[in-house]
Amino acid sequence: MQSNTRTYLIQSILFIVTIITTTMAGAEWMYGNIFSFVYDFFRYIGGESADTQVIPHKAMGWAEFISGFQFSIPFLVILTVHEFGHYFVARAHQVKVTLPYYIPLWFGFTQSIGTMGAFIRITSVVKSRLKFFDIGIAGPLAGFLVALVVLWYGFTHLPPPEFIFTIHPEYAKFGLNYPQFVYENAPGGLILGDNILFWLFKTYIADPARLPHANEIIHYPYLFAGYLALFFTSLNLIPIGQLDGGHVLYGLIGKKKFNFAAPILFGIFAFYAGFGLFRHDSFATGSSEVFYEQLFYLFLYIYFLYICYRRITDIPSTSLMIALIIVVGQFALSYIRPDWEGYSGFLPFVFILGRFLGVKHPETEENEPMDLPRIILGIFALIIFIISFSPKPFIEL
Repeated sequence: MQSNTRTYLIQSILFIVTIITTTMAGAEWMYGNIFSFVYDFFRYIGGESADTQVIPHKAMGWAEFISGFQFSIPFLVILTVHEFGHYFVARAHQVKVTLPYYIPLWFGFTQSIGTMGAFIRITSVVKSRLKFFDIGIAGPLAGFLVALVVLWYGFTHLPPPEFIFTIHPEYAKFGLNYPQFVYENAPGGLILGDNILFWLFKTYIADPARLPHANEIIHYPYLFAGYLALFFTSLNLIPIGQLDGGHVLYGLIGKKKFNFAAPILFGIFAFYAGFGLFRHDSFATGSSEVFYEQLFYLFLYIYFLYICYRRITDIPSTSLMIALIIVVGQFALSYIRPDWEGYSGFLPFVFILGRFLGVKHPETEENEPMDLPRIILGIFALIIFIISFSPKPFIEL
């Protein structure tokens, strides 16, 4: 089999599998259940007692799977448009690039979104700052426009409020006043933290009489798909390293200014992600066991920051000093504002950026400045980042 044919076959298989896994994941979010073959597996390994101990929900089948397309289709359309935005602009600039590779990911025993996204491979050297800018900005802009359409459709086609009783039949006995009865007595669940754009849609586009409670938005597939699209768009537009936002900022300000600004922006991001893990009163306890446990976790956290910064500087002591400065700053701010906290869910992304993707941008031979239309597009991308970014995107109750 020729190399190109084999590559196309792999890409096609990954795409088909991703359609299946995102559809299953979408159904799981909609109904809060799992599929029957997983249910049967746990029964097989756990016996009849597994019915209630391992799998507390009714298992799902083909009907629920078909419903899951309401999530997978809009979500994958947004993802695909994003990737082909990169692809077509790269081809227009005569940069060699592959078709998208989709990454399926589904657990079965716990909820996921069915994918880790997609990527295209640039197989030739990009020597131009302008080309980096164009290729980098094309994906987020294209995906963002489709996400707006999905969100508009989702918020203007909300089902009647009684729809929630098809997901939670146990709520029906309380009627539409169910929130004041069920949430206090049934902790757990997931709330999507607002960003500016999502808040605007909820406030000015949605019919207030049909707008679901914050605890239930995850069961509305178009809203959930649109929200996830905004979340991943904002992550991609963080102006660091070889993220799309990094390409955009590098194109706007050039290598020298970018390599000065990017580590600072990365430090702010890392500071926010870890803020609140340790506070000025974390060690104020009478128990020596708790004290040493907290101290151990603090050392682990400092080492985590150290390895995240290790690729930014060639001097190990500098990386350690930066890690210590961040920790001291977090302790100091927690003393001044004890009611503030960051979002530790960003820490894995901090690690991926610092350790693998890199914070600085590769140098280009051609460093032509951006023209006015590109500068305007760059500013627009920054605005998209601001209105799409959620400080606390996923809040577990």
